[in-house]
Amino acid sequence: MVSFVEALVHQPLIAILRGVTPEAAIPVAETLVEAGFRIIEVPLNSPAPLDSITNLTRRFGDEAVIGAGTVLSSGAVDEVAEAGGRLIVSPNFDPTVVAQAKRRGLAVVPGVATPSEGFAALGAGASALKLFPAEAMPPKIVKAWRAVFPAEVALVPTGGVTPDNLAGYWSAGARGFGLGSALFSPTLPLPEIRQRADRFVEAMAALAPQRR
Repeated sequence: MVSFVEALVHQPLIAILRGVTPEAAIPVAETLVEAGFRIIEVPLNSPAPLDSITNLTRRFGDEAVIGAGTVLSSGAVDEVAEAGGRLIVSPNFDPTVVAQAKRRGLAVVPGVATPSEGFAALGAGASALKLFPAEAMPPKIVKAWRAVFPAEVALVPTGGVTPDNLAGYWSAGARGFGLGSALFSPTLPLPEIRQRADRFVEAMAALAPQRR
């Protein structure tokens, strides 16, 4: 079973399936896994998200890391763990959420927007740092963060990431990307999701050819 860190190194693209239903989760994830994705996040403000996480874990748990986004409480961490999820992602840094995720043995990626938040999150045990919203944190800011944060810490811009701006963030030191509406929307047909996934994977491969 691949770990979050291993999956992120293998393919630094995190699919955020906001709004996905339990019925659509499997075919959407099949499309993404076939394209090369290895980390899938179901935000908890999606319809019946724990059902989707359970279904995805049963189907893809050995080949992909399945987890939850928009996790705002330690109680929600427990619910995700009991559904089989292995990854907790939040839009903010809440030390109680990070601590509970660590107690449950889950990878945890809190959202941070300042170096002070970032270092506090690392001190609490964060597995990586979600730079959110990325629209407010262009590559020059990521480059400044990269100069002061430990090299092994993955900086993961999220929000507004597209195939066209991956290169700028990657050269600045980002080592993961959270992909939202540029990749998935509940109204998109599967062929369009696959086309979008392929564009992201191709853009990533051009930056890191060893992942082809």
